[in-house]
Amino acid sequence: MRLTDTAAGLAGPGLDAAFAVDAFGARRHTSAHRLNVGLLPLLAEADLLDSPATWGSVTTRAGAFRLEPVRPGRDLELLTAWMNDPEVAAYWELAGPAAVTAAHLRSQLDGDGRSIPCLGLLDGTPMSYWEIYRADLDPLSRHYPARPHDTGIHLLIGDGTNRGRGLGTALLRAVADLVLGNRPRCTRVVAEPDIRNTPSVSAFLGSGFRCHAEIDLPEKRAALMVRERVLRNLL
Repeated sequence: MRLTDTAAGLAGPGLDAAFAVDAFGARRHTSAHRLNVGLLPLLAEADLLDSPATWGSVTTRAGAFRLEPVRPGRDLELLTAWMNDPEVAAYWELAGPAAVTAAHLRSQLDGDGRSIPCLGLLDGTPMSYWEIYRADLDPLSRHYPARPHDTGIHLLIGDGTNRGRGLGTALLRAVADLVLGNRPRCTRVVAEPDIRNTPSVSAFLGSGFRCHAEIDLPEKRAALMVRERVLRNLL
């Protein structure tokens, strides 16, 4: 298991006007609102992570890539299928019925926005899952000298046909660039892949991350991977 983590459309159907009668019998407008549940992931991420939904896309050798916050009503079936892929399940440990994946998502979506689950879309097609999280506010920070606004990433490539051909390296570089380009307070992007997951560690190394240390986490021994903002233009 992993360590854990825009108000567009507020004036639409998800916002109800309400009226009340004051002490003088006058009918007055109140500010009672009913928010559409679909907006909650976008609202939760707005402050702590500078709204990944608004980060736009980045061009990679494989096409245009962007992040889109997960909406369980739309995405749960797809994510459950990915979590039950044996290669994914070996490290994510979320194989099982949809309720298992739903609970994992809910722990982030019901939180304070310090971890945002996202789909990775390549030329508009969902093909990967990402968790963008505040590493300095995460239990991970107990295991390394965290800096304010350190931003962590977890990822999986959902479709096995997209694995083993260097795509992970390109996408990791793209997401790190999105983080650093849209979070001016963030000076480092960090990750903690299982040290046994050689393809994942290699992908991080190939995308500009450096292995700063091996760390013992509750569920694994991990490689602490770090990409520094100061080296961004040199990569």
